[in-house]
Amino acid sequence: MALSERQEREKIEIIGAYNHIQVITATIIERDGEVISRTSERRTIKPIDDLTYEEELIQQIANAIWTEEVVEAYKEFMSNQ
Repeated sequence: MALSERQEREKIEIIGAYNHIQVITATIIERDGEVISRTSERRTIKPIDDLTYEEELIQQIANAIWTEEVVEAYKEFMSNQ
């Protein structure tokens, strides 16, 4: 009886006025190749977040959608909160 666990990215979405990147990742546990558990985790990456440890695809998406105008607008929005 062999158990294994793996993670796989299910979805990447661009949401909101400031182009937040939402990443949904599944954790899958299998016993002898049959899925016995599957859970999902959702996290949001904001235009002011550090992308150093994000996978290359996320960095490429962020660089494409987070223009200087978007980042500055988000910073202004946050300073007014």
